[in-house]
Amino acid sequence: MTGAFLNALGILIGGLCGLALRQPLSLRVQLFFRSLLGLFTVFFGLRLAWVSVNGPVSSALKQVFIALLAMTIGNLLGKLLGLQKISNQLGRYAGNILSSGSPPGMAAGFSACTVLFCVAPLGLIGAVADGLSDYCFLLAVKAVMDGLATLGSMKTLGWPAALSAFPVFLFLGSITVASRLYAVPFLTSHAPHGYDLVDSVSIVIGFISCGVALVIFQVRKVELANYLPGLAVAPLLAWLFGH
Repeated sequence: MTGAFLNALGILIGGLCGLALRQPLSLRVQLFFRSLLGLFTVFFGLRLAWVSVNGPVSSALKQVFIALLAMTIGNLLGKLLGLQKISNQLGRYAGNILSSGSPPGMAAGFSACTVLFCVAPLGLIGAVADGLSDYCFLLAVKAVMDGLATLGSMKTLGWPAALSAFPVFLFLGSITVASRLYAVPFLTSHAPHGYDLVDSVSIVIGFISCGVALVIFQVRKVELANYLPGLAVAPLLAWLFGH
């Protein structure tokens, strides 16, 4: 659970820095970190997709096609399930607390930060990637994001914001452990000859990470939560194409 630990540590460090700093980070520094985090998200996302693609060119293209098809089908399923709407509702709940104009209570501030840090798509796919292939870099990037967010909210929320690190660790850590103990053995045992079902999921995670970067750079509003079912669709398609 290296990624979950780094994410929780980032929140705690951000909270300590927020308590120590007298002035919030300037807009220029915030823009610098946003650009840097966006670049790292793209790099580590594409790197995960790259190392997960294997075999000759024809096989690699087929794996990429399966991943893109899985994302397309996953997006349709996500819309039917209303995943983005659920994510937006949770985000608005937390946002209303943070932008209320008056300091919220300890419990409200704690729950707002916990919701924001737990439902972020980068955290969900990062925890799965960590569980499937020990790829903790996506959660490491999220650790910096959440740390900066905690730093900026300390003046309003106080120390309860930093305590959200503990439920975040438990939530993301649970996803990582479940992926390691249940998803990996299942996908490995059902993989057809010449196909790696774990890699099919990792490629989709890498591509979704690039969508996260688009949101960070504010290039385009991407309904990232709707793509999450693609993580389950990808191994199914890879299994079908392998038979």
